Amino acid sequence: MKNQVQLITYVDRLGGGGLKELQALLAEGGALGGLFGGVHLLPFFHPIDGADAGFDPIDHTQVDPRLGGWPDVRALTQHVDVMGDVIVNHMSSQSPQFLDYAQRGSASPYAGLFLGLDDVFPDGATEADLLAIYRPRPGMPCTVVPLANGSKRLLWTTFTPSQLDINVQHPQGAAYLQGILQTFASNGIGMVRLDAVGYAIKKPGTSCFMLPETFDFIDRFAAQARALGIEVLVEIHSYYQRQIEIARQVDWVYDFALPPLVLHALFFHTSAPLKRWLAVRPRNALTVLDTHDGIGIIDIGADAADREGRPGLVPPAELDALVERIHANSGGGSRQATGAAASNLDLYQVNCTFYDALGRNDAAYLVARAIQFFMPGVPQVYYVGLLAGENDLALLQKTGVGRDINRHHYTLAEIDAALHKPVVARLLALIRLRNQHPAFGGEFRTGDGADHSLVMRWQQGAAFAELQADLRSGTGRVQYSTDTGEVAELQL
Repeated sequence: MKNQVQLITYVDRLGGGGLKELQALLAEGGALGGLFGGVHLLPFFHPIDGADAGFDPIDHTQVDPRLGGWPDVRALTQHVDVMGDVIVNHMSSQSPQFLDYAQRGSASPYAGLFLGLDDVFPDGATEADLLAIYRPRPGMPCTVVPLANGSKRLLWTTFTPSQLDINVQHPQGAAYLQGILQTFASNGIGMVRLDAVGYAIKKPGTSCFMLPETFDFIDRFAAQARALGIEVLVEIHSYYQRQIEIARQVDWVYDFALPPLVLHALFFHTSAPLKRWLAVRPRNALTVLDTHDGIGIIDIGADAADREGRPGLVPPAELDALVERIHANSGGGSRQATGAAASNLDLYQVNCTFYDALGRNDAAYLVARAIQFFMPGVPQVYYVGLLAGENDLALLQKTGVGRDINRHHYTLAEIDAALHKPVVARLLALIRLRNQHPAFGGEFRTGDGADHSLVMRWQQGAAFAELQADLRSGTGRVQYSTDTGEVAELQL
């Protein structure tokens, strides 16, 4: 993976076109030409507009024809590295595999592909068994599914009733996932994100989330991917110590603690929790401030799975105050999109653009991005955040899906207008500095100083880049060496 900033985007929501149009944006001479070393294409499979914005694929090996085809994906890989999602845990109830199973039952060649409650609890599940299961949404993890012969089955549906969990331990489940990897590899995709992999293994008497057996499964799957020349990123929202443990066993993890910690630093004018995280966090991390999901809260909170209540990175009262500050900064928009206020909810996330979470404060937003870019790891920038996007309340009202508040459909005219905003122009300058300056291939350290200040420095030989942030005022500057030995500065 290149040590350069990556873009996270839906193909059709950045310019309103397909893969060819996205390639034109990212190619030299395009509006975003030369900005990114890689692009994470959020689900582009058939269809992109299912019950969960493409995360419920009918056919995981077919590009949605409205976006183009696999030749277009291969063409894009000639310009940037491409990451795709392997949706490990589930598939659509409209998939041909499930439709065949629903019609033919045990005679279907896909009878073993879908995980039933009795596959996990052959002797039946008690109330205690079901209550112990960790689930990101309210309610039970199974759905009653009628079959054509008149019988019914309780199938596992961790997320929504239309997203049927795959029995990844069954030969049919393993073959299904291997086929996705092979399709990706043959079309030039060199990185995959394992979506919802923490829920893939279920075991009686456990939470059915991030079990030792889950790590074993990730190891096996990652080995299959590496054999095809594919790097693996694991997506897990969890207690921060668990994230450290996960990072030891995989190629890459997300630094999901970073977004709320940066907000905490700017809201509470202290660098202490952020520095504590810096001292222990994994270095094989992709740094993010925003993604297609919400701003994670569980990632810096106390361990909800531990009866002894291991503390989080910030005290509970400050975590509650952080959430309320986001709601206030967004004019209440995030409250409309979060928790029980919106469907398709996640219990551990606040749905809001990062720009709105900071009250549309340009200086604070640029300080936040600079902190992200200076953190060890590879930065990813979400397309809405790239354009300093604001909450899309109209889309939220139209769909009723909380996360849509941060999934705006940008026209080419809107992209052009956003690129002329001073905050976006300065963000692009930061991205170019992060991509091109040799210091970021060297050694990293943080400086001492007052609690309300943060100094982050990269150095390789005589080349250096240093961020100096004042968390009390929400301002900062970046100083860096030039090829001529002089010192230049970017004011944030």
